[in-house]
Amino acid sequence: MEITTISTFLPYYDKIRERTKRLLAVVPPDSLDWAYKPSKFTIGDEIRHIAAIERYMFAETIAGRLSIYRGCGKDLADGYGPVMEYFDRLHEESMTIFRALSDEDLQRKCTTPGNATMPVWKWMRAMVEHEIHHRAQLYIYLNMIDVKTPPMFGLSAEEVAAYSK
Repeated sequence: MEITTISTFLPYYDKIRERTKRLLAVVPPDSLDWAYKPSKFTIGDEIRHIAAIERYMFAETIAGRLSIYRGCGKDLADGYGPVMEYFDRLHEESMTIFRALSDEDLQRKCTTPGNATMPVWKWMRAMVEHEIHHRAQLYIYLNMIDVKTPPMFGLSAEEVAAYSK
């Protein structure tokens, strides 16, 4: 899918973020430090990573600057309230950058941290895929600790099967 106008991308990306926020709303505050094994991202790391990479890698390079991503550790935000505030604040900073883009900017080339050059719209598409990837990881993590997670589009797979005849 080619992103051709910023006015159609922004509401689409808002919906992606709404689904992520619905999932974050069920994260137990006492589970932020849980990881499925040592040296892997914790639930809190995953949340901070989605926020930090969007703002400091994707938004910076989309704005024509170098990535300034420095990780996703507790030093950025620790505890449930601060982590969720960090997530929301960095997203709003990113959205300020994205709202300033013109349709023509979507065709402008940007350079990724891996030194690949591509149109901004493709990098924005990669940003969406990145968030979805980490949201899926959070679904798995939360299921591993027996947290009931919200269905993505209103119905669970079991409900879809029950309604399908």
